[in-house]
Amino acid sequence: MNKKGSSLGLAILSALGIFIVGFMFINFIIPEVSTFRSVMDCVSASTISDGTKVLCLVSDAAVPIYILGILSLGIGIVTKRFIF
Repeated sequence: MNKKGSSLGLAILSALGIFIVGFMFINFIIPEVSTFRSVMDCVSASTISDGTKVLCLVSDAAVPIYILGILSLGIGIVTKRFIF
């Protein structure tokens, strides 16, 4: 008998818990990104140097990368139950 489906519910609940906790932390990350952008003066693109432009781009990508990380972790937990 295949026992892969016996722990599928636990995997889905674990992934759901990771989603909830992970998305709760986004509220703490967004103000920090906004503060970083204001300190680095990312609004006026004509006055900043090339290195600062790269830092502004990385700070803009911080929240989407964090969201993708949470999603990939949750999906990886669920799909692990199907493979192993």
